[in-house]
Amino acid sequence: MTTAQAAPPARAEGGDAVGAASHTATDWYQTDWYTVQRTVRRLQARIVQATQAGRWGKVTALQRLLTHSYSGKVVAVRRVTENHGKHTPGVDRAIWDTPEKKAQAVHTLRSRGYRPQPARRVYIPKSTGKTRPLGILTMRDRAMQTLYLLALAPVAETQADPNSYGFRAERSTADAMTPCHKVLGRRTSARWVLEGDLKACFDRISHDWLVAHVPMDKAMLHTWLKAGYMDKHVLHPTEEGTPQGGPLSPVAANLTLDGLEALLRGRYHTTKKGRAHKVNLVRFADDFIITGASREVLEDEVKPLVEQFMGARGLDSRQRRRSSRTSRTGLISLGTTSDGTGPRRSSRRRARTLRRCWTRCARS
Repeated sequence: MTTAQAAPPARAEGGDAVGAASHTATDWYQTDWYTVQRTVRRLQARIVQATQAGRWGKVTALQRLLTHSYSGKVVAVRRVTENHGKHTPGVDRAIWDTPEKKAQAVHTLRSRGYRPQPARRVYIPKSTGKTRPLGILTMRDRAMQTLYLLALAPVAETQADPNSYGFRAERSTADAMTPCHKVLGRRTSARWVLEGDLKACFDRISHDWLVAHVPMDKAMLHTWLKAGYMDKHVLHPTEEGTPQGGPLSPVAANLTLDGLEALLRGRYHTTKKGRAHKVNLVRFADDFIITGASREVLEDEVKPLVEQFMGARGLDSRQRRRSSRTSRTGLISLGTTSDGTGPRRSSRRRARTLRRCWTRCARS
């Protein structure tokens, strides 16, 4: 009498065994990283193709497949344990600093029964003497956000504005200089620039807008937005904004601001009369410039359009530095103090880099 052999477990997309426990490859050092990375990249490429085709049901299915795959979980754990914050714990004071902890952490990345812990609030000093709040998540929450970021990033990159350069892979302030030169460096270029710098962008984004428009698991996104933060051993709820320091926050902020360039192009680039206004946008994170042929076009037409766009996302005109001035180079600068007493030097290096670039282009 022969004993029937058990059939090998079926495999789903990405090479992961369906119904099989992930601990069959718990040896961290023996992980085939080439195969794991290739599996994740292949799924991300399929998400991009589905997004371009407008097949949002397929996008959701592929995102779920990636976030539940062993390859995605291993990559997420590796990212949070090999970056600069790997020795910085959250409120639970736990870090994953050994191969055994990393291998065990892979099995904890499950959506069922998952509840994020509040972020640990710390304050980073700025060059202006003020401080910037930073939310430090637990290692598990960081890994979970990174896992879902693997599935969200392909959609965000596919839908991103062409001239958006902040918080994007393979893009930097140096890359933003090229479009600045194109729209300001010619003799026939626009001589007026509307400069915008959103105040407290991360802290003011509407939760309702994010849940309604960010293409990811809505329940998971809602739990992260409402997790709150601990400041001096006191739990504070979060009713708006995303925590600075979370892996998902930069992409969420970019998704919030994406669409402004398409709005301006649809308004000013479709007709000959509209193109004569020379309205163009270059953005780096929450800092941006909009060029125009005249001051009247920027202040009377473009500025209300931008404020309406920001208002729908919880970033109304009260959060923007709206005072303007005219310089010798013909620039309208909105990066001034809120009371309009004069120009305020930005504390962000990227803003200074962009400002130097478009000032040089305008003077040329």
